[in-house]
Amino acid sequence: MGNETRNLWLSIGAALFAVFLIYSYSQEKKAEYDKMFGAKKTIVRVKEDIPEMSTIYDTMLETVEVPSNYVYPDTVTIPEDIIGHVAAVPLKKGQIIMKNMLFTPGPDTGISLQVAPNKRALAIPIDDVRGVAKLVRPGDRVDIVAAVDVGKGQNARREVVVLMEDVPILATGVSVVNNIPRLMELDASGKNLTQTSLTGDTKYSTVTIEASPKEAQDVIFLLSTSPGNLFFTLRNPNDRTTRLRLPSSTADSILGRAGLDQGSSNLGTGLPGLQSSPGILANPAGAPKAPGQRPRN
Repeated sequence: MGNETRNLWLSIGAALFAVFLIYSYSQEKKAEYDKMFGAKKTIVRVKEDIPEMSTIYDTMLETVEVPSNYVYPDTVTIPEDIIGHVAAVPLKKGQIIMKNMLFTPGPDTGISLQVAPNKRALAIPIDDVRGVAKLVRPGDRVDIVAAVDVGKGQNARREVVVLMEDVPILATGVSVVNNIPRLMELDASGKNLTQTSLTGDTKYSTVTIEASPKEAQDVIFLLSTSPGNLFFTLRNPNDRTTRLRLPSSTADSILGRAGLDQGSSNLGTGLPGLQSSPGILANPAGAPKAPGQRPRN
C-alpha cells in the first residue's frame, strides 16, 4: 500500500512537472512571436457586406485580435468610433476597416442620411424675425407656428396656430448637423480653396427641417400661399414634450372677445389640424340657436 501511494505521488509530481515544462515552453514561444510579430491588438472588421454610402451600425461590425506589427496606424480599433459613419466604398465581410474607407455624415454624404426613416427633409425660408434672429443651429429643436388667413369677405380673419412641435433642425443654410461647421470655397482666382467657419453664421436664409410626409405637405401648402407666415420658436434641448394643439389665436381671443369670433373652422386652409377652438362660438352669425340656449354676454 505504501508503494502504491508513493507511485501515485510520483505520477502526480511528474504530471505537474510536465505541465510546468509545457507552460514554460509556450511562454517562451509567445515571447518569441511577440518579439517577431508584436503583441496582439484588437481591431474592427466587417461582419457582413456593407454597400457604398450605407450607414454603419454596430450589428455590421466585429472585433478580432491580430499581431500589432500587422496593424496599420489608420486601422479602426474601437467599433463605437465609427458607428453612424458612412461607407465611402463597398466593404466586404471579413475586411479590416480603415478610417479612410469612411465618411463623416455631412456635405460629403449629403443630407439624406441624416433623415430618419419615414421622414422627409424640407427647407423653409426664414429671416431674423421668423427665425429667432437666426440663432437656430443644426441639431436644435423648434416649434413651427403658422399665421393662416381663413374665410372670405366679412368672415375673413387671421388665426395663429402651432403647426408642428419638437421639430429637429437638420441644417441651417449649408451647415449640416453632425458635421464640422465650415464651408470650403474657391477663391477669386479659382485655384485655391478657402475655409470659412460657419460657427455663429447668421447669413443663411433657409432652415432645413425633418417632417412627416403629411407635415411636409401642409408646410408646402403654406409656403405656396403665404411663405412669410411661418415662424420658428426655439426649444430647450431637454424639452421633448409635446401637447395637444392649442386653441388658435385671433384678434378676438387676444382681446378676450372669444365669444364674438365666428369660429375656427377649416375654411380655405386645407389643414385638417385647424379645427374649432374651445371657447369660440360655433354657430355662424344669424344661425338659429338650440332651444333653451342662453345668449352670450
